[in-house]
Amino acid sequence: MSEILHIPLHDFHAEQGARFVNFGGWNMPVQYTSILEEHKAVRTAAGLFDVSHMGEFLVTGVDAALFLDKLLVNSIAKAPVGKAVYSPMCASDGGVVDDLIVYRTGDEAFLVCVNAGNIEKDFGWFLKQAERWSLDVQIEDHSDDYALLALQGPKAAAIMQAIGFDSIDALKRFWHVLLPFAGEKVRVCRTGYTGEDGFEIYLSPKAADALAREIISKGEPFGVQLCGLGCRDSLRLEAGYPLYGHELSDSITPLEASLDWTVKLQKDDFIGKNALSEQQENGIPRRVIHFKLEGRRIAREGTPVVMPQAPPSAKCSPARSRPCLAAPSVAPSSPLQLKMRHCSSICAEITSR
Repeated sequence: MSEILHIPLHDFHAEQGARFVNFGGWNMPVQYTSILEEHKAVRTAAGLFDVSHMGEFLVTGVDAALFLDKLLVNSIAKAPVGKAVYSPMCASDGGVVDDLIVYRTGDEAFLVCVNAGNIEKDFGWFLKQAERWSLDVQIEDHSDDYALLALQGPKAAAIMQAIGFDSIDALKRFWHVLLPFAGEKVRVCRTGYTGEDGFEIYLSPKAADALAREIISKGEPFGVQLCGLGCRDSLRLEAGYPLYGHELSDSITPLEASLDWTVKLQKDDFIGKNALSEQQENGIPRRVIHFKLEGRRIAREGTPVVMPQAPPSAKCSPARSRPCLAAPSVAPSSPLQLKMRHCSSICAEITSR
């Protein structure tokens, strides 16, 4: 059995009373108080997440932009320095290898954040394609060099300013900047996975401990709370964001996942373009669609979906209670493009457990 991995701030979280779970081989804080309380804190004030298990690659070289443009479905080469771009990364059949965020840090330099469970797979995929295309590009895995903190919520900007990041209010959504903290430059990005305004901060493990404590101290008057993976999942589902391995996978294309906006078919070429172009032209056979259930009962993963336009094989992906909507939400994956606005009702076959 593989050894359980610990994030750099494990001792800090234990000190703060975190409950831990094994998440993809990482011992991660799942909650501190309750998922409901932490969820509501992010929606009304601010929550601090430690997502240092995520992977970070550095992609540099004369052909770095071209390489990423061929590797990903979204447009990377046209992004200016300081811009962040979200994109699925596809195989030739259109299935998704992973979804990631690319931060352009220079004319020939990019920081790429990948899902924790896919670090080894993604790094091998990057190297394989670079060798196949014979491009002038260098790819390095720097996952162990970074900690990653995410401060999310409507009070996040005020807390960052209270800490001393005075210019943060000018930073636009999906842009990033280097700012001084604890004797080093930290990368502050206006990105997140909760559906709220907020920031993700890439920094050294040493500086991360100091920043986490500063956020908790300076954020107390604003109502900041430490948050775990439990409410991170309920927040992203409430916002309609996909989770790799569920609403997005090697058997679900970006078009089927309703991520059409990320797929730039007008680009010269990228892995999966032919398959996705064909799917777009012939009609997308199935869609991930989010819906809200009445009452408090949850339709669990695999629950059949019953509605006039859905064949028997339509089913639910993971569901969670949506605390701010006072009802559970589900993302069903159906072999049919469901026209929800013309459908008066939808049922999920929930059985007693």
